[in-house]
Amino acid sequence: MPARLVALIQMRWRRGCPAVVAAALAMAMTPAAAGTLALEGQPMQGSVLRGHVEPADATVSFAGREVRIDDAGRFIIGFGRDAPMQATVVAEWPDGTRERRELTVGQRGYDIQRIDGLPDRKVTPKDWDLERIKREAALVREARHRDDRRTDYRSGWQWPTQGTITGVYGSQRILNGEPRRPHYGVDIAAPVGTPVNAPADGVVTLTHDDMFFSGGTLLLDHGHGLSSAFLHLSRITVEEGERVNRGDKIAEVGASGRVTGAHLDWRMNWFDRRVDPALLVPPMPSQ
Repeated sequence: MPARLVALIQMRWRRGCPAVVAAALAMAMTPAAAGTLALEGQPMQGSVLRGHVEPADATVSFAGREVRIDDAGRFIIGFGRDAPMQATVVAEWPDGTRERRELTVGQRGYDIQRIDGLPDRKVTPKDWDLERIKREAALVREARHRDDRRTDYRSGWQWPTQGTITGVYGSQRILNGEPRRPHYGVDIAAPVGTPVNAPADGVVTLTHDDMFFSGGTLLLDHGHGLSSAFLHLSRITVEEGERVNRGDKIAEVGASGRVTGAHLDWRMNWFDRRVDPALLVPPMPSQ
């Protein structure tokens, strides 16, 4: 115990200050942090933050789960559309020392988007459609549950196709006059057949030619729980299990599923948390 702290304890004890003595003893018995915790990026609804711990033998917890850390101590965390204003990241090292980081999460305002002219069945499915929808949703959940060691998310990011942005992340959808779930992706209008390229390195984890809502659907895993989904495709040019690099062609824009016209719906998840793809790429060149 440092000599100055010993002297403080002795003085306070003589003056009859037991509360101060107890606090000083607690300080003395708390070991210094074994390492460092760093976060890169702005915590806000829909964002993905990169993190780093040193040394890399720590464990990191966030949002009720232990986060994967690579051999260099790097990790990522994601914030959903409705993430609360306060969040906590905790790093703990093998000797029991911990660092607790309290984050203030930026809150966003979301637009209301009205879309009319959809087939009624695509807005309010029939009873016999629901089993199909349930099966397809289970396939997507399974693919998004992967937690691979790969760090493909570090390869850099680009837009998967070029066009006019017609829908943004988080907007509340009113379909044929009926309130429905928010939109969790970025819609890019482009002609059928326009190439869709991998926005970052990854592994193809799911391909499906015709899902009820999303039509031609492809999922690409970027490692550490971060994945991309590409919806309404007319053609998929890769296979499940195939590894792709940023910029590789993976599909073509279509008008399949629940749509009113040809476009790509690009979505991203950190496990079950919907994140905003637009926060990972520069502004669309045509905008």
